[in-house]
Amino acid sequence: MKKLTCCLVLSLFISFAGRSKGKDATPAKTSVVKPINQDFTAGDADLAYNAFNSAFYDTANKLYYSTTKKDGVAAIWTQAIYWDMAMNVYQRTKAPAQMTMIGDIYQGNYNHYDAYNWTNHTVWFIYDDMMWWVMALARAHQVTGNATYLQKAKEGFDHVWAGSYDPVDGGMYWDFRHSGKNACINFPTVIAAMRLYTITGDAGYLDKAKSIYAWSKANLVDATGKVNDNKIGNNPAGGQDYTYNSGTAIGAALALYKQSNDAAYLNDAKLYTDYVKNNLCTNGILPAEGDFNEQGVLKAIFALYVMQLITEAGQSQYLSWIQTNVNTGWKNRDATRNLTYRNYAVACPTGNIQSYEASSIVAFMQLCPPTTK
Repeated sequence: MKKLTCCLVLSLFISFAGRSKGKDATPAKTSVVKPINQDFTAGDADLAYNAFNSAFYDTANKLYYSTTKKDGVAAIWTQAIYWDMAMNVYQRTKAPAQMTMIGDIYQGNYNHYDAYNWTNHTVWFIYDDMMWWVMALARAHQVTGNATYLQKAKEGFDHVWAGSYDPVDGGMYWDFRHSGKNACINFPTVIAAMRLYTITGDAGYLDKAKSIYAWSKANLVDATGKVNDNKIGNNPAGGQDYTYNSGTAIGAALALYKQSNDAAYLNDAKLYTDYVKNNLCTNGILPAEGDFNEQGVLKAIFALYVMQLITEAGQSQYLSWIQTNVNTGWKNRDATRNLTYRNYAVACPTGNIQSYEASSIVAFMQLCPPTTK
């Protein structure tokens, strides 16, 4: 999901922040409205999702726009995150119309991105962009039973593995030039492999998942639970802390825990979560992430996996923290459009905003139960 810079050294330090901002580089943020002092309710999950789609979904082409101006398509990998959100809504509501939406988003991206042709390295310019889609395609098969989604996921996984995996030193390269091994490809590979293993029973996927997780834990994670963004050559792991890296690390550990019942994996997932809660938050509120760039979507990824930890692994000690974040972000929404913002602690601007920065509270609301009064 990162665009290459002309210099390898820069990738170590710039990492995700090096992603091109393109036409969205100048945010047109205007006035704000007074927050609504009310916690979110179950009905607000539908309200928020419908508002998000009204602002950002292209009903003709079945794709998401990058901003409320509706003058450009959102980045390829973020379309997979929005597809995940659609699946979350279906699993919450079981609404037939939402199953149709899942199919529509697949078809819109199929039409726009050369039918998920993994060998087209103009459409796909980085390995980790492919792996976000492989994860989503495998999950879509689990949700819908559609065999086409599974076939595309398997083909994509095989293509990425063949080009990205380092058979000598282990781990996955994030780019075609093999400039470094980043969390954004390694932990998603574990999740994708475990989904494919769960579906197919092919032990090869399980072996790959265990191998990549072991490499990632040894090379990208420190004893505090910090998930470093990247490892370049023999340099120490580094880069900025991001919630999506912690999120996929949680998801990878949970997938292996559910398969093995090995408490060490569950302990890893809790350690990664504790690090986010204790080190990345300000007064308990998750970091803003994304100054009018694609980083705004990162907490939508974190939402999926931290909520799995809470609801599927019984770690309810984190629930009130997440509910506080969702309530804060929802109270600070733009009440006219019911759009939310990447910085939960401030009022959402009423001007042009990105789908990326508007997405994470919506994602959380599909997964997190409202506060019980």
